[in-house]
Formats: sequence, structure tokens, C-alpha cells
Amino acid sequence: MSASSPHQLVDHLFRHEAGRMTAVLTRIFGTENLCVVEDVVQDAFVKAVQTWSFKGVPENPAGWLMTVARNKALDIVRRNHNFRHISRELAGHLEQITEQQIEQLFLDHEIADSQLRMIFACCHPALNEEDQVAMTLKIVSGFSVTEIAKALLMQEAAVQKRLYRARKTLEENNIPLEIPSGAALEARLDIVLLVIYLLFNEGYNSQKSDELIRKDLCVEAIRLCFLLTEHAAGKKPVVFALLSLMCFQASRFDSRMENGDTIILLQHQDRSRWDQDLIGKAYQFLNHSAQGLQLTVYHIESAIAAEHALAASFETTNWVRMLKLYDLLAAQKPSPIVLLNRAVVKAQLELYGQSLEDIWNIKNIEGLLASQYIYSAVLGDIYLRAGEKAYANQYLTQAWEMTQSIAEKKLIAQKIEKCN
Repeated sequence: MSASSPHQLVDHLFRHEAGRMTAVLTRIFGTENLCVVEDVVQDAFVKAVQTWSFKGVPENPAGWLMTVARNKALDIVRRNHNFRHISRELAGHLEQITEQQIEQLFLDHEIADSQLRMIFACCHPALNEEDQVAMTLKIVSGFSVTEIAKALLMQEAAVQKRLYRARKTLEENNIPLEIPSGAALEARLDIVLLVIYLLFNEGYNSQKSDELIRKDLCVEAIRLCFLLTEHAAGKKPVVFALLSLMCFQASRFDSRMENGDTIILLQHQDRSRWDQDLIGKAYQFLNHSAQGLQLTVYHIESAIAAEHALAASFETTNWVRMLKLYDLLAAQKPSPIVLLNRAVVKAQLELYGQSLEDIWNIKNIEGLLASQYIYSAVLGDIYLRAGEKAYANQYLTQAWEMTQSIAEKKLIAQKIEKCN
């Protein structure tokens, strides 16, 4: 094992384990002591790097980290009389917790329950929606400030302010770690699902320059959503719809990239490499989502993904039905990216004039073209297919200059060559 391996493993584990550790520790120390919780988690990972570099990686590294965090929590409880001068509130809270209770909280089923409680706490109505999203990505899923900024298209300084504001709100209001019920559950579930979907999208279309697909983020999003369906509070059609959508998307992982740096477009993907087990689960979850009368954006997006899975080839995709689904989606969610994707479907039907007109009618399209490469990339591609190579070259070049993804640059460069 190379010297850098422990560092790489710790970085990987932080994504998977930091949220679990934080959730359990917060049940012990309370949301009013998040700073203490984060310090304990950070110490555990620092100790992992130091110990594993010399003694090697243990057989169960995740369990090792959880044990270190548990022992640190027990140590704080045992010496809480020495802790009073640091935090009177924490000392008082710890007096109510026994060592046996702490041991119980580190059992697998309790860890899962703690995570759900943590998700709903981060999505508490005392926080505004923007702070809820940032806080959940940071605390529950272990996102760095840089990753949150990229996922939410924000400056890092703004993300730092959101996180500070959210922590202060949680601490000052002593938000309980509990899963709400009734109307409160319905209100908070929407933002929980939004956060999970943001996490999945960051992994599926990574902002990292050298890694377009980050499976660990997508797996974490699917895991959190499945965790919801395992609890009575999350057995809702909308939750199954989102889970179905993510499974459909994830099933195409192995066919989207070649040699690690070459994007394979949907029309050129080897469909035999699509994960049929995941597709089967996606259909199963889609069937579960059909209960009730509600039709959400996740239902529609999952139905769109199902259309791709149903087609034997790209050419035999039912683009007419796909356009109807996008019309439904645009009626509920007329966001720029939805309208852009609908324009792509129209281009598949060779409605190039309508497609281009729809893109230019997107609100603030000039600003989007100047700030997000995907709009220039799609616009340039449609101009290319319509035979207008000068315009195609202009917008594809603009997209190439804007994206930081090596794989995206390579794909766009191939299209620019066709313009010339």
C-alpha cells in the first residue's frame, strides 16, 4: 500500500462516515453543541491518518472510526465535571446520559435513525431554505465548502456565511433531533428530497475538473433516500419516485465514460452495459410511487428516465412521448435547465427552429450563456445539427473555455472540429 493510500481512504471514508458519526454524536451532545460534535469527528479522522500511516489500515476502517468517536464521547462524559468551565450547557446535558445509552446509540439501527433525525433537523423551518440545503450537505453528507458552492452555484464566502448562520440558528433554538409528523413532516420532506437530489446531481455531473462521475456521491444520495423509505415517515410516493429516478440514472454509470476521460453520449452508449438490476429496482420503486393521486416532478423525471430504459436503442426512443413528458415537467417546473432539456428533445424530432427559439426565450439566457457552460454547449450543438456552423463554433468555443471538466472539454473539442 502506498504512503498516500491512508490519506485517500480517509478522504473517501469522510464522505461515507462523517455524516453518520455527526448524527450519532449530535444525539448525545445536542444541536446546541455542534461545534463540539464536529471537533470530535475531525479528531477521529486526523487520528486515522496518523495511525494508519504507521500501523496500516484496519480490516474495518469505518468501524474503527466509529469506535474512536464513541470512545471520545465516552471520555467527555466521564470527565464532564472538568468540562463545566468550558460549557455549562454541555455538562448539564451530559449528566442525563449514561455510558450504556451512548453504547446503544452506536448500534447500526440507531445510527440509521440518528441520520434521519439529523436530516430533518437540518431542514427545520427555523432555517431558511438556502441554509437548510447548505447545512444538510455539510453536516449529513460531508460536503466541503467548495463542493457546496459548486453544487449551489454560489461563492464560497456566501456558503461560509450560510453555514455559520445555520449553525447559530440550530444552537440558539436548541433544535431537537426528531422526525416530525403530520403537516410538519410534509413541509420538511420536500426540502429533504431536494437536498438528496442535489447530492446525486453533484456526483452524476461532478464539478471536479478530472472526475465527471463521482459514484460515491450518487451512492450516498441513493442510500439516504432508501433510508427514508425504510422509515414510516418516508414511505411516501414522492420518495419512491425520487429513488426510482436516481436508480434509472445510476444504471448508466459504466456506459457513460471511456478510458476515464472520454464522455460517451447517450446515443453512442452500449446499452448492454446498463445495470439491469438497478433498472429493475427503478421500475419497482416507480410502481411504488404510483400510489395516490399526486404527480410530482420526480414522478415525471423518473418516467422520462424510464423511456430511455425501455428503448432498445437511441433511435427507437419514443421522442414524441418524451416531449409530452417534458411539457408536463415544464408546466410544474419551468426552470432554465428543464426548458433547455425540452429544447434538446425537440431537436431530436428535428424541430431545430422551435428548439433554438425555445432556448433564446429562456429567462436571462444571456446571463446563463455567460456563466454556465452547459447552455452554450447545447446551443452550439443544436446550431451544428441545424447546419449553422458559424454560430455552432461560436457557442461551442465559449462552452469549451468555461468548463473545467477535462472530459467535457474533450467532447466539446470534437464538436468544434466538425464546425471547421
